[in-house]
Order: sequence, then structure tokens, then C-alpha cells
Amino acid sequence: MKTSKYILSIILSSVVSVTFAGNKERIGQAGASELLINPWARSTGFGGANTAYVNGVEAMNLNIAGLSAVNKTELYYSNVALFSGAGISMNSLAFGQRVGEQSVFGLAVTSMSFGDIPITTTNNPSGGQGTFSPQFLNLAISYARSFSKSIHAGGSIRIVSESISNASSQGVSLDAGIRYITGDYDRLKFGIALRNVGPKMTYTGDGFATVVLLQDAEFTVNQRTEAFEMPALLNIGASYDLYLMGAVEPENASDDWRPSDYRLTIAGNFTSNSFSPDQFRLGAEFGFKKYIAVRAGLVYESDVFTTLESGRLTANSGPTVGMSLMLPTKTSDDSGFSLDYGYRFSNPLGGTHTVGLRMNL
Repeated sequence: MKTSKYILSIILSSVVSVTFAGNKERIGQAGASELLINPWARSTGFGGANTAYVNGVEAMNLNIAGLSAVNKTELYYSNVALFSGAGISMNSLAFGQRVGEQSVFGLAVTSMSFGDIPITTTNNPSGGQGTFSPQFLNLAISYARSFSKSIHAGGSIRIVSESISNASSQGVSLDAGIRYITGDYDRLKFGIALRNVGPKMTYTGDGFATVVLLQDAEFTVNQRTEAFEMPALLNIGASYDLYLMGAVEPENASDDWRPSDYRLTIAGNFTSNSFSPDQFRLGAEFGFKKYIAVRAGLVYESDVFTTLESGRLTANSGPTVGMSLMLPTKTSDDSGFSLDYGYRFSNPLGGTHTVGLRMNL
């Protein structure tokens, strides 16, 4: 309990500097913006509104406290086709392992692919000198713990790397989150998470070196580079489960009654971004037992429903949809396979498709 209060105090102490910090004037002043892209299919279809509801390894992107829901072992692979037709993709692989009755360790790696880009210079602006491929990679090492049936908390250390052939930058960021669960059948949840907090990053490499001639002598001059900050943000969310029919009577008299097979989850989230407009997120998910779930969401920020010419600052137009098909195993209701899909609408660029395959053991 003391540890959970300590984690919560760290998050709340940062609220003063982060909450309502988003504004248009700071856009473009942060780096490592790939950390803002949700790589997981389920929460993409939810619009990222499930800060309080997210469970398993995908919680490492929204609220690390949800990692504590891993029952035994969980594996998740996801592919994102960012703005379809743009040739940009993101691949993620995550692993979660329960250790003891209360603790879960997690590991996730995410890489971006931009394809081959022609090399251009001031003397050869049309290319013709070969190609290069940027390498964006981040690795998250996470830990979550259940302090009671109601209180769950966790933290992550994320190593960030960005590079091209002659320049690179490395950095480290921290995530922390806590979740509170209450109500019959644990239907009411609250969550708060602080993400992408870390020291500034700086680019270095031969790409910033210039050879100059001075008095018939050749010198190499290294240009200074400006440091940039991480895209820190704060998520505050809540969710509530509605069971559309009465509780189901157990087959065995010794078992407990369970809630209805038909569930509707409503979730809301406020995201305070340090270097872009704040966002309000709404999401809903309808689920039938452990077999199927369909979801939809909306990500609202200032001017999101206007055109780019009228002041919209994002290519994402707001709505999201998704679904999951699940195949539980006979050994446990929590184990099995799941095929997940999420889609985020965009304009004028093509929408973002996310496909994931989850395995619970």
C-alpha cells in the first residue's frame, strides 16, 4: 500500500506542470513523437479512451497499472499501417509474465519502418545517390503490482532510439500509472497515468560535420545541435460496465453467480499533452462472453472537425472502430487466442489500420 501511494504521489505532483499544458504554440517543439502512436489494436478501436479499462501487455502504452491483469503469460504481436498508402508501418511485440500472486513483469519492443528514402543533397536535390532507411526503435521494461483487489499500480522504463546512416539520438523515458477498481463484478474503474517523462534528447553523428578549407588547410567542423524534449502527457480516465441482462446462474451450486454474457463498457479519458492540444476521448465496447467484442471511439481536440485549411492540426479526423474475435481454451476462461483489429479515420491521408494477435497461456 505504501508503494502505491508513493507512485500516486509522483503522478499527482506532475499534474500541476502537465495538466491543461497542451497548446498550439508548442507543436513541433518536442521529439520522439512516435511515442504518441498507439501500436495496439484493441485500444486503437477504443479511441484510447480505456486508460482505466485496459488490461494486459497493451497497458504498457496507456496505463501500465493494467499490466497487473495478466493471468499467467501473455504474448501480443501488432502491426500498424500508418496512414495507409504512405508506406509507413509499425511492428510491436510484447510479453507479460506473472511472478507470484501480485507481480507482473512486462517487456515490449516497437520499431517503425519508413521504407527506402532517396538520398538528396544541396548539390543533388533530385537524388540519384542511393537510399537510406531511418531506424526508430523503443524498448519498454515494465513492472506492475496488485496491492489489493481494488488498487493496482506500475511503472516502465523506456529506451528510445532514432537513427539514420549518419546521425542518431538515444534517450530514456519513464511511465507510471495507478488504477482503482470497485463496484459489483468490478464494473467501475478509475485510472491515471503519466507517460514519456525523461531528460532531453540530442542528435549527434557525422551528418553534422562539415569539411572546410581555411588557408589551404582542411578542417572538420562539427555543428552544435539543439536538444529536444520528450512528448510528456497525462491520462485521466474512467470506465463502467453495463450488463444488459441478469446474472447467469452457475452450473454447479458451489460456484458463484456471474454477470450477464452481454456487456457494454463505456469509457472516457482526458489526455493532457505537453506539446499538442489536449484531447477528450470517448469509447464504447460491446462484448459477448469471451468470444467477440466490437468497439468504437472518438478522439476530440480543438478544430478536429474542421478542414486543414480552417485550422485543424492533425491528420486524424476523430472516429475510431475495431473488433476482436476470441477463442478461449478449455483450461481457463482467461486463456486462449484473440485476433484484434482497429481503424482510425484520417483526412486527407488514408486511415490507419492496426491488426494484432494475442495469446494468453
